[in-house]
Amino acid sequence: MKRKAFQNLLIVGVEDGSFQKGVTRETFLAMVLLKQASIENVKVTKITVDGLNATKKLADTLKEWKFDAIMLAGVSFAGFNLIDPTIIYEKFKKPVIVISRTKPNNRAVKRALKRHFEDWETRWKVFKKLGPIYKIVTRNSAAPLYIETVGANVKWASNIIRSLCFCGRVPEPLRTARLIARGLS
Repeated sequence: MKRKAFQNLLIVGVEDGSFQKGVTRETFLAMVLLKQASIENVKVTKITVDGLNATKKLADTLKEWKFDAIMLAGVSFAGFNLIDPTIIYEKFKKPVIVISRTKPNNRAVKRALKRHFEDWETRWKVFKKLGPIYKIVTRNSAAPLYIETVGANVKWASNIIRSLCFCGRVPEPLRTARLIARGLS
C-alpha cells in the first residue's frame, strides 16, 4: 500500500489532559477523528484520575464513529486510568496502535501499581496483554517512538504512523488530540 493510501484512512487519536496528582479529581480525554490533516470530529469527556473508566468512555465515543484504526498515547491516562487496547479491538474489530514518546518501563509500572493500588493485578493485566514493544523512527534525526499493536502487524502500524507525521515525529491524530486535551485542562 502506498504512503498516500494510509493518509485516506479515518484514524482516531486519543490523549488526556493535564492534572495535578492528589489535587485534580478528573481530567479531559480528547478523541479526535482525522482524515489526513482534516478534523472530521472531536469528542471530549472527563475521566477520573487513577480511576477505571477510560476504556468505557472511549468505547462509548467510538460506537458513534466510523473509523479505520485507533492511536492511543500509551495505555495510562489520567495517571493509571487505563485504556485496554484488547477490549477496544475486540469490541470494534479495528486495529489499535499504542504509541509512546519514551520507551515504556513495565518493571517500574508494575512497582508503582503494587505500591499505590489494591487492585494492581487488575490494572497490570492490561500491560501483560500487550505484545512486544517496537522502536520506530518517523523522521530523520528525530527521537524514536515506541509502539505496540493490537489487531495489526508492526509494518502496517509503522507505515500508517509515518504517513501521518506532518508536523514532527508524532502522528497528527495524537498531536491534535493532545493539543485539545492540554488546551482544555
